[in-house]
Amino acid sequence: MSFKVKESNEKEAVLEITVAPEEFEKAVQKSYIKNIKHFNIPGFRKGKAPRKFVEKYYGEGVFYEDAVNAIVPDAYDNALLESKLDVVSQPSIDIEKIGGEDGLVFTAKVTLKPVVEIDGYKGIKVSKIEYTVKAEDVQKEISTLQERTARVVEVTDRAVEKDDIANIDFEGFCDGAAFEGGKGENYDLTIGSGQFIPGFEEQLIGKTTGEETEVNVTFPEEYHAEELKGKDATFKVKINKISKKELPELDDEFAKDVSSFDTFDELKKDIEAKLKEQADLRTKNEFENNAIDEVVKLMKADIPDCMIEQKIDALIQDFEQRLSQQGLTVDKYIEYTGMDKDVFRGQFKERAESQVKTSLALEAIGKKEKIEISDAEVEAELKKLAESYKMELDVVKKYINPEDLKKDLILQKAIDFITENAEVEIVKEKKTAAKKTAAKKTAKKEEAEASESSETTEEKPKRGRKKKEE
Repeated sequence: MSFKVKESNEKEAVLEITVAPEEFEKAVQKSYIKNIKHFNIPGFRKGKAPRKFVEKYYGEGVFYEDAVNAIVPDAYDNALLESKLDVVSQPSIDIEKIGGEDGLVFTAKVTLKPVVEIDGYKGIKVSKIEYTVKAEDVQKEISTLQERTARVVEVTDRAVEKDDIANIDFEGFCDGAAFEGGKGENYDLTIGSGQFIPGFEEQLIGKTTGEETEVNVTFPEEYHAEELKGKDATFKVKINKISKKELPELDDEFAKDVSSFDTFDELKKDIEAKLKEQADLRTKNEFENNAIDEVVKLMKADIPDCMIEQKIDALIQDFEQRLSQQGLTVDKYIEYTGMDKDVFRGQFKERAESQVKTSLALEAIGKKEKIEISDAEVEAELKKLAESYKMELDVVKKYINPEDLKKDLILQKAIDFITENAEVEIVKEKKTAAKKTAAKKTAKKEEAEASESSETTEEKPKRGRKKKEE
């Protein structure tokens, strides 16, 4: 096999690849051996005709297509490797010559990774919120543990109160007629939980076991059932049983029940330490995200559509893997949500663009700053992953390509370089910040790694870094 770069510019290149006649002949012979059983030539038993008779009967190129399909992928891969071109698309293949003394000559048109211009990333101004752990945060975690270990006891000496669990039968009527989905039996409803339509739960307060009552409500305008939006409804309700949760005392026995600690003080200190770790990680991730956002603004690049489309494909594939854990497919998900396929795909475009831009920007900084990763650093990271996943190192190495890991580490070092050289503005944590989910935006470093990695299509150990959810 030999090749030459026939055409090239900043965006595209055309490789001309030649497969020697003898090499192509071997591929044709393999195709004959594989497919001869399907041929029925007059004068020969089926599958027993010599190749020259098959070619005479069906044409000299009868085995060419199969031979081309067998030989082109490897020939292209080898040419691409030797060319050192940075390709981001699948090749568009055209056959130029085939058969006889020509062997096989084909061209492969490819899209190249865009040229990235980026300057001014040293000393960028980046805001940083330093999240802290408050006493109420610790208490909230303790209360959650209390709720998990609470026991439910029946109440027989009083009426329904807020926070009680009322076991009810109910049936809803709209304009005097029962409606679909408005009936239930032996349903446990926590009063004040907001599970039912606004106003429903409050009207059960003061009712007693065995009592039958009517609850009048109005469906919200944004209700999911079109025929019930904004409609008045009446529910006939019967109180079957009243129960309440009894929370355990916050003492040493409680600590032993819910943890490996012997005292409540030890449990409380451990909860505080873990919350502090989470707060520090949130501070770090958001700071890095803000830095990357600023850096991406400085990047100039003509990003080819194929890079965005490939990233969308990868995101959808990752989404499908998560759906499969719930026994669903993407097609079923689209069917259940009533969503158009193009609309579904379009939902991933913004994320895809962000991930591609992030990866390109960090990669460009890595090159400009001559950031390198040693084999020892790769080995150390593999050991960390093995420890994190409690797997043997050799097993981890089977799943993770060292070159992919090296690219990930370069991107992380680029992030470190940006943040270490940034002009940091410390911002006080707003009171509402603690109420906002820390999973508002995917960490940009994970986006960059995802853009470089091909692991989404396999059950491979993921990088052991925390990330913010979408």
